Parts: sequence; structure tokens; C-alpha cells
Amino acid sequence: MFEPSVVAIDDRSGRVHAVGEDARRMIGRTPAYVRAVRPLRHGVISDFETTEQMLRYFIRRVLGRGNGRTDVMLCIPSGLTQVERSAVVDAVLGAGASRAYLIEEALAAAIGAGLPFSDPVGSMVVDVGGGTSEMAVTSLGSLAVSSSLRVGGYDFDEAIARSVLDEDGLLIGLEQAEALKLRIGAALKGTSAAEDDEVAGRDVGVGLLRRTSVHADQVHAALQRPLQQITTAVSETLERTPPELSADLATNGVTLVGGGAMLPGFDHLLRRETGLEVTVDDDPLTTVARGAGKALGQLEHLRPEAGSRRRR
Repeated sequence: MFEPSVVAIDDRSGRVHAVGEDARRMIGRTPAYVRAVRPLRHGVISDFETTEQMLRYFIRRVLGRGNGRTDVMLCIPSGLTQVERSAVVDAVLGAGASRAYLIEEALAAAIGAGLPFSDPVGSMVVDVGGGTSEMAVTSLGSLAVSSSLRVGGYDFDEAIARSVLDEDGLLIGLEQAEALKLRIGAALKGTSAAEDDEVAGRDVGVGLLRRTSVHADQVHAALQRPLQQITTAVSETLERTPPELSADLATNGVTLVGGGAMLPGFDHLLRRETGLEVTVDDDPLTTVARGAGKALGQLEHLRPEAGSRRRR
């Protein structure tokens, strides 16, 4: 299944109204007592109980409502502290899993993209997700060098919403900002799918609904700061890469995955900033999940996280 990590909650009763795509459609459209929230922020649990309920819902969607036990593999940012890792494990165990396994997102991305991560050869993967961007050089089945940046697709959306507010005096929701990103967003000028698009919102001056046209150049300008943060982090990761692995990257290049990889011109921007060949995975949205699935098939080589056997 393929669902966003969004939960709609009734504040009066604490009851979950909806999870996943149904909850995402409620963002900005619910009564005051219903909140549509993202319990994970920048790859870290911001609301433990809501995360547990969301995971329980997803596990039941897959297994049904029986008493079946399951092993769960979770992809995490490489920069998580031990406390944050333990919180993830506790949440998935509380949701009904038998055992929990953790894998760094960048390593799962390398597996999903089919890179020779287990060979003594350097391979670089850049994963631009919703809340975080991961960049790592893999070799011999592990991360030789890695960086985790708490900037991703949600930051793109927020930057676009701020730009429309500052330049047009129009308050729009993040869902509309995301739609602008998908329709006319681009990392480089001249690479967007269209030149302009219309958006509706509340005029902050008079408080009434108004529509306005947004040009692709405005969206491009809004995206520059988060894009620069990501490209800088990639360059810094390359600077920390040992010379032998750097030589491999000069031949093998960089693989770009994650939802952010679908932004037009992003691969060309990375190529210009790093001087390396950049390849976008065929299905960048699911690369990490596919890599985690392959890792699940090798459980005999993995050790579950401490405390992950459920109590009777």
C-alpha cells in the first residue's frame, strides 16, 4: 500500500477519524475540533500516541484484523539519536508488531536502486524525501559517509506558500502549494512543465477569497533556499568521502531518489554543483520502500532492535 503519514483526530474524544490519503484530504478542511496532523516531522516522532495509532491502522490494512504477528522494517534518517530510535521501535511494537528492524533510509535507497552497495566500490545515493534529505556513500554493505538534513519536500511547499503570501498577499494552504510545485515547480529555470498556474486563497488585506496567477519563475525563486541547503549538504558529504571512494564516484556518479527527485531540473542542478553524473531512479517515490522490502528478505542476517520481542 502507498499512503501518506497523516492522521485526522477528533480533539473532543481522541478518536481517529481517518488515516493516510483520507486524512490528507482533510488538511485545512476540517471543523475546529478535528485536526489533520503529520505525527512524523523531519523523520522524528513528534506525537507518539498518534504515530502508534497510524502504524496499527497500516499493519491491519495489510494483515487484516486477525491475531497474525509480523516483523516490521522501518526506514529511519541516519542522524537519529538512540532515544529517537527507541521511540520508533516502541511505537511499532505498540502497534502490534512482533519484532522491529531499523534500516537507514540511505542504505535502503541504495538497495532499492540496485546499487552495488555490498561490493568494495563506492556508490552515492541522495534521497530527498518529505521531511528529510539523506545523502550517503555506500561500500561493503554499510554507509561509509552519510549526512542527514532536515529539509525536504514539505519545506518546498512551505517556501512556495510563503512566497505567495509575501508577493501576492494571498494565504494558501500547503496542499495548494504542493499542487503549484507539481505543476510549475522546477529546480532550474526553463525546465518547468508550464509557465504559470492559478491558485485560490484568502486575501490577507480584505479577508475575502481571491484567485491569482503564479508564474513559474516565482515558484523557482521560492525553491532556491531549500534546494541550496540540499546541494550544499551533498557537496559537504563528497568532501568527507575518502579518496579511493571518490574515484569510484567519478565513474559511477550519483543516484537521486525520493519524491524530490521528481522536481524538474533537480538532477541537472546536482550535476552542475557536483560535477558528477546524476541518475534519477526509475520509480524514485518507492525506492526506499522497495529497498526495505528486499532487506526484509534477508532477516537471517539482521538482528532485531533491543526490546523488540513482544511480551506475552
